[in-house]
Amino acid sequence: MNRNRILTIQDISCVGQCSLTVALPILAACGHETVILPTAVLSSHTGGFTDPNFRNLAEDLPKISACWQREHIDFDAVLTGYLGSVSMIDTVKEICTANGKPGCLRIMDPAMGDHGRLYKGFDEAYAQAMKQMVAGSDIALPNITEAAMMTGLPYKEEYGEDYIRSLMQAMLDMGTGAVILTGVSYEPGTTGVATLDRSGAATYYSHEKIGKGMHGTGDIFAAAFTGAYLNRKTFGEAARIAADFACSAIRVSQNDPAHAYGTKYELVLPQLMEQAR
Repeated sequence: MNRNRILTIQDISCVGQCSLTVALPILAACGHETVILPTAVLSSHTGGFTDPNFRNLAEDLPKISACWQREHIDFDAVLTGYLGSVSMIDTVKEICTANGKPGCLRIMDPAMGDHGRLYKGFDEAYAQAMKQMVAGSDIALPNITEAAMMTGLPYKEEYGEDYIRSLMQAMLDMGTGAVILTGVSYEPGTTGVATLDRSGAATYYSHEKIGKGMHGTGDIFAAAFTGAYLNRKTFGEAARIAADFACSAIRVSQNDPAHAYGTKYELVLPQLMEQAR
């Protein structure tokens, strides 16, 4: 196992099991020192909860970064997730440069849309700012919607392998070092992840599609992939481990109506610890 110090930058949704509240325990379970930088604090995520309380922490991030610089605290890797504003994207770009070690691995989940649409509150300016940030990543983790928005290619709900390859290649042409495209389905009842790196090596891993999905599974996948990859799993192996973990988390949670706001991923953390470490 290769222990690293990882910084993950995204919001804290106090209830809902997504963003930082899943990234911290998952990365720690993979054996890494995990430092969090919250972009905002919400009483809960916005999926199914009424009028959650929200506090933006944008003004604090540069001050925290400066404190770390004074203390010579830096990071082997940075994992970014939901950011929320163009100004926050600019701040995060600066922090990656200021607080990353030489060769710091930048893993970025664009977290801005799905099903062909941007999330509520985002616009084209946000998508373009995210494109500029992700272009500087070592590994990008978009879904099909996000990849299409950043590359300018058309979004398709029905597609074949050629379309998926073209999306991933366009991401590489944009500047990212490697791409994992999530939510890729070639057959009914399945979904999966496709990968492509600059060597031209491509993989596809398919698994059962369980129900309609649950909140936070993208965050779970991103954290599990990062934890496994930094333990020197291959690119494709880490994607498979993360996909299996997210699938298991959905499976143990899907029949609990009292827990519809997120997965009970804690129940399957031993699976991830065994596979990722």
